Amino acid sequence: MQKLTFILVVLAISAMNAVAQPKIPVVDFEGFEPYLNRDSDTTYVVNFWATWCKPCIKELPAFEKLNEKYANEKVKVLLVSLDFIKHFDTKLIPFIKEHNLKSDIILLNDPRSNLWIDKVSEVWSGAIPATIIYRGYDRSFYERSFTYDELETEMLKFLKQ
Repeated sequence: MQKLTFILVVLAISAMNAVAQPKIPVVDFEGFEPYLNRDSDTTYVVNFWATWCKPCIKELPAFEKLNEKYANEKVKVLLVSLDFIKHFDTKLIPFIKEHNLKSDIILLNDPRSNLWIDKVSEVWSGAIPATIIYRGYDRSFYERSFTYDELETEMLKFLKQ
């Protein structure tokens, strides 16, 4: 009986871990580019970040709060990780779990950044954190960190259009 109980506990823990594993798409720039060009009445907030970037980590709660507060509005938050693919299972996934990130997340795995940075924004130096807020063809690019109030103020400019 004890053996059966032990087996059931192990299976339950395994099942919980499998369910808790976040599904993070890994894309190259061609796979990512459509996320930058959605023509709709939704406001998109696209943040470029990495687990090794301290200012990025500091501002993530602002994006999470925005995502939660405007979940029933036409607002979509996308966190675009620029972590190295070799750290996907050892750093990125544990970080997402530890910080209980709920926003949509993708890993942009395209080392040809010199070819795609200008396609994201002509003024982007490539430094992170960086954020694009857009709705239709109106867009703003920010190569800086945000507090929640600053982020919400910028996003509301698009939401109220």
